[in-house]
Amino acid sequence: MAHADSGSTSWVVRADRLVDGTGGPVLEDPVVLVEDGRITAVHQGALPEGLPVPRARLLDLTGHTLLPGLTDAHVHLNLPADGSEFETWSREPDGVFVAAAAHGARTALDVGITTLRDVGSRGSTVFDLRRAADLGRGVAPRLLVSGHPLTITGGHGHPLGGEVDGEQDLRRAVRELNKAGADWIKVIGSGGGTKGTLVHRPAFTRAELTAIAEEAHRLELKVTTHTVCAESLEDAIAAGVDGIEHGLFLVDFEHQEYSPQVAEQLAAAGIPVTSTLVVGYDVVRSVDALDKPDQEQRIQRDRWERMLGDTLEQFAKMRALGIAFISGTDAGWRFTDFDSLPDELWLMTEGGMSGVEAIHASTGQAAEVLGFADEAGTVVPGLAADLVAVAGDPLADLRRLREPVMVMQAGRLHRHDHGAAPAWLPEDGDG
Repeated sequence: MAHADSGSTSWVVRADRLVDGTGGPVLEDPVVLVEDGRITAVHQGALPEGLPVPRARLLDLTGHTLLPGLTDAHVHLNLPADGSEFETWSREPDGVFVAAAAHGARTALDVGITTLRDVGSRGSTVFDLRRAADLGRGVAPRLLVSGHPLTITGGHGHPLGGEVDGEQDLRRAVRELNKAGADWIKVIGSGGGTKGTLVHRPAFTRAELTAIAEEAHRLELKVTTHTVCAESLEDAIAAGVDGIEHGLFLVDFEHQEYSPQVAEQLAAAGIPVTSTLVVGYDVVRSVDALDKPDQEQRIQRDRWERMLGDTLEQFAKMRALGIAFISGTDAGWRFTDFDSLPDELWLMTEGGMSGVEAIHASTGQAAEVLGFADEAGTVVPGLAADLVAVAGDPLADLRRLREPVMVMQAGRLHRHDHGAAPAWLPEDGDG
């Protein structure tokens, strides 16, 4: 795999088709012009005469599909994605967490994920990674950071350091995260995979959740909430949060009971949900890859496969109500690596989305929800040139997005695996 840093080069990018991230129709024979890291024009057909860019280079991606850089709206860059027990891994020092975050960020960027939202890290570790990348001392996607998630004492994710109880202390915690530079406030609204927590019960009281949302909104921050049971989802809706992570209906750690009434409340509230379908898929796949799984591993595999089926059914029902989904993987957690977003998008199509809809959920729609639509997320003039190219037409099977031949971030060519180096186009007067 080739990597390049091409500075402020102007580009003419040509491909067979463009999925522009707006949710609109596919454009055949696109030509995208890039100058100073931004898209200046999108044409169709032959290269335009009198290019409005000086000394441009041609990226000829004939036989390929062009699309915006992707967004993974739910990752944990501190975590190793190798099945390690969370409580054990959390004993590693902050230096290891920063190194793990850098590795995960690079893994994501290599497959065309140009924006990550980290929704749970320890201390300043991911803030530090973002700062280093901004200073040119590292390579990373655009990073939206929440810092440590707010959780009750002993709650899900507590080893990351965000244990807070009571309305007054929660308001102070929101202010501290704002001071640290958080882009979003992440709240653990129910139990989860951390030992000793209850997945079928809310964590914070409704009054505590409301205090978090009020304080965040007063500071012009948005709140997203981990909810995996119906009651925690109801509490989050009533509190006025801005996003839901997972949006499951667990009644214990093995079973779900979908609540049409709660889903209808969510639809009426217009709160988007971040899908994390791929977590169960990756657990199943990890066990299937073993030569001789033991009985416990086989039991876990079957449980996760059954839950994935239930979640896909719920995904379809919630979409039918008009609930908007954006793409997230929970990368870092369990066996889900930072290049898993193409599998997530494929699973969204298994749940009823078209390929264009799934890409929209990871590009233009994700940018709208996460608040950077005026910077990136679609291939339209004026936005950052975050571009990805993949061979053929990936819409029939979005898992093919795992193998991009070109990744560009803000006009910088991060990856180019297709043919010869991009050629300079002749300027007026050149022979």
